[in-house]
Amino acid sequence: MKKISLLFSALLLMFAFTVPNYAKADTGINEKLGVPIVVYGANLSDAEKASVKESLGVEKEAEVEEIEVDGTDLIKYIPDGDSKARMYSSAKITRQDAGKGLVVKIVTEDNITQVTADMYGTAMLTAGVEDAIVEVASPKKVSGHSALVGIYKAYEVAGIELDTERTDVANDELNLATKFSESGVDKDQVSKLLTEIKKELADRKPATKEEVEEIVKEQLDKLNIELSEADRQLLVDLMNRIKDLNIDFNKLSEQLSDFGSKLKDKIGEIDPGFWEKVKEFFSNLVDSIKSWFN
Repeated sequence: MKKISLLFSALLLMFAFTVPNYAKADTGINEKLGVPIVVYGANLSDAEKASVKESLGVEKEAEVEEIEVDGTDLIKYIPDGDSKARMYSSAKITRQDAGKGLVVKIVTEDNITQVTADMYGTAMLTAGVEDAIVEVASPKKVSGHSALVGIYKAYEVAGIELDTERTDVANDELNLATKFSESGVDKDQVSKLLTEIKKELADRKPATKEEVEEIVKEQLDKLNIELSEADRQLLVDLMNRIKDLNIDFNKLSEQLSDFGSKLKDKIGEIDPGFWEKVKEFFSNLVDSIKSWFN
């Protein structure tokens, strides 16, 4: 029993000394791109706002700019929105250097019920939002649509003008994505469908609506997704509008990436010798255990 206790203690000590430190380095204030902007839904109570702050890690930042988004903003960026809509979903936007890519994470996944990180990402790229870390949170279950409005407002506050035609199309894209998922199409499949169609638009540069319709049909067949005739037409109409925006959607593959793949940029590389140490330790541990029975 004593041997087991000693080995267990050794195991804990080994990991204490060799597991990398994942604490985020204090890089201070980015004077080139500005501080992170945190956008709160205007209908949050004080307690809910405090909860959102914690979820978004606001207190860990050296400094942030905090703003609110309300119904007035909603109808500004989404013309057919309801100015009396109650808004709870919030976001933190940290701008990155060009080429870093767009990274989206929903930090309260159980509370954003209709919109996935990829849905936000594809819509934001349509709107012209690139090279940023965007984190979304809500203290209660909501659809998640107001977070996109908040992101648009954050860029305006930062002095970056987004094309209103692009933001309008992006809003319609997000609404259509949630409509498809509510009708039974897997959310991840919806995001993949939208991304693949836009990549084809970039590669093939269709000149007519009929050519866009052919691309849509090909991707629906490829992903084995069935839509009603009405929904299929809505998708064709949306992609035809996107075609006319002349967006470089070849950037999608480098701009859209999951949050996890970007973690090493924030926490650093693992010591290359770490896993060798682990392997050696457990090899020695097994040898020691075998020796008990010899």
